Amino acid sequence: MPCSGHEGLRRCHGRRMVSIPRRPFPRRGQLWGPSSGRGFHALSVGEPFFFKTHFPDNKIVGGGFYSGFVALRISAAWELFGERNGMSDVAQMRARVGHYRSAPLRPGDDPEIGCVFVRDVVFFPGGSEVQAPPGWASNLVQGKTFDLDATATRPYFDLLMTRLLGLEIELDQSEPWHRPGPVYGDPRLVPQRLGQRSFQAVVLDAYRQRCAVTGDKIRPVLQAAHIRPLSNGGEHRLDNGLLLRSDVHTLFDQGYLAVDPKFRLVVSPRLRSEFENGEEFYAQAAAGDPITLPQRRHDRPNKEFLEWHLDEKFRAS
Repeated sequence: MPCSGHEGLRRCHGRRMVSIPRRPFPRRGQLWGPSSGRGFHALSVGEPFFFKTHFPDNKIVGGGFYSGFVALRISAAWELFGERNGMSDVAQMRARVGHYRSAPLRPGDDPEIGCVFVRDVVFFPGGSEVQAPPGWASNLVQGKTFDLDATATRPYFDLLMTRLLGLEIELDQSEPWHRPGPVYGDPRLVPQRLGQRSFQAVVLDAYRQRCAVTGDKIRPVLQAAHIRPLSNGGEHRLDNGLLLRSDVHTLFDQGYLAVDPKFRLVVSPRLRSEFENGEEFYAQAAAGDPITLPQRRHDRPNKEFLEWHLDEKFRAS
């Protein structure tokens, strides 16, 4: 069962909670629903998200922080997450999707399912589970939101957040859930952090499964590239990602290609001098057009990361 607030613990007025009481619970932060529906709009990225068992057990057993939603076909979800989908193989997963849809899938069917990503998942030790929130209806199966600032629920969610973060939280009645010190700066509340597989999924989705440079949409050759690599302090976050064809990814990582802060392709002169190749890239750079970008501005590459790549990785001469 996921539980949400408003931008983590940094600014938390009017927090809400959502639950998805579905087994098995994810250990690596990936839940799915049998259809993509209209997306997942109950939480904002970085909000807390708790898991609840089915009725009649009806207990909160752990939680984490919501980090995104993507609609994927079953085949793509299995390719990215495998057994982390909670199934032993893709056939079992297809059977489960068909069960929830009340109709078995036909052999060629590959429908979209909704994938919810949760990071920094914590499960409470056995015997320390918490009863469901006050007012939880026994027939509720999809989830529920709560106002965590309400007098009746604040002490309850204070307990859950204390267990989730592993530190004591003291309520400030004048400004609920706004905390200085370690909680305020807790790295788990950085809104855009993702797991490795979740990073690949959200980059694919944001770029509409097209290479940002060439426009190719052949799924097997598309890769989620880090602008600032993990080995150089980068993170799995959407604004540190580009969807690139595999060869373009290699050229980008090795500094033969770059993207400037105006989202234009930049090509190293060494691509021509060393390999006598790359004319399509030089022509694209000369045109000065921006690369293909995600529709939402906050999903686009972070300009500081692009500048870092130009300064540290690009072969300027």
